Amino acid sequence: MRQRLIPALLFLVAITTAGTARTQTCTGKFANPITDICWSCVMPISIGAARVASLGQEDIENPANPICICPGTPIRIGLAIGFWEPARQVDVTRTPFCLVSLGGISLNPGIPAPEAAQWTRTTGPASSAFYQAHWYVNPMLYWLEVLLDFACLEHGGFDLAYLTEVDPLWKDDELTAIINPDAILFANPLALAACAADCVAASVGFGLAPLFWCAGCQGGLYPMDGYLPAHIGGVQSSMLITQRLTSKMHRQLIAWGYHGAAALCGPYFEPVMDKREYKTQMTYPIPNTTKINGTCCQPFGRTTILWGAGKEYPVQGEDFSYLLFRKRNCCAF
Repeated sequence: MRQRLIPALLFLVAITTAGTARTQTCTGKFANPITDICWSCVMPISIGAARVASLGQEDIENPANPICICPGTPIRIGLAIGFWEPARQVDVTRTPFCLVSLGGISLNPGIPAPEAAQWTRTTGPASSAFYQAHWYVNPMLYWLEVLLDFACLEHGGFDLAYLTEVDPLWKDDELTAIINPDAILFANPLALAACAADCVAASVGFGLAPLFWCAGCQGGLYPMDGYLPAHIGGVQSSMLITQRLTSKMHRQLIAWGYHGAAALCGPYFEPVMDKREYKTQMTYPIPNTTKINGTCCQPFGRTTILWGAGKEYPVQGEDFSYLLFRKRNCCAF
């Protein structure tokens, strides 16, 4: 009896261990608006070119004229307001259909999709990797009702808008050339060497808009898919995936431009992303609410050496979620 019981117990332990391992492959957390969000990233607030509240936060240029006019019946005259709106969120995950920003819920629709992978050399750390990513519409200031009756806020609620698992372009370098044929020009060592200047600029301020193919210290934006040629760590790789997915959303006209004089009366098509218009804040696995040099949000391309240390840990800390603060210029009536 005892001889039959021991194998049975071992079998039950194996099942339990396997089930635990499966539940740990999809991890996440819904961001707490009070404790997990660095609200100072909304700053600076500007009227025209004048900043009326900054709290030491970084900013890009604003329309020079504080008075704005928008066409209509009647013509509307208002103030040119500028701020950084928390409006989008990105998951970067190893497990297909794992919704990190929704608490680690797995959709599991039965659609085959490649899992994240890291390919190692015979010696040394992983040299390349693959991740899935998700794009959320998250106009946090609006659904939290922080500013009522403020027309410059995007209206709506939290919504899952895009999954790379169902996008055949995300897992194929050749197919993704359909939306970024310019990768032929910029996905080469010479063009990527210019990204060193973008890395320096992003680490002390914002990246260089003319170098639109660069992701600063994270490397190159092209091709816009989930394969990474250099995997240094999860934080560095997830930041590059976040930038690639955001650029991909612009190229597919899912994301629009909201900054500058052209956006005062409404957003506009921006197929080539201006990477300076986004600041990011990690909300999972460890919310990045600790300020470094007075800021806790990072422009696209900034090095992860300082703020990313200790943000990744085994098993439950290898998926990531980032809140995107989008530069918004608006004519407030």
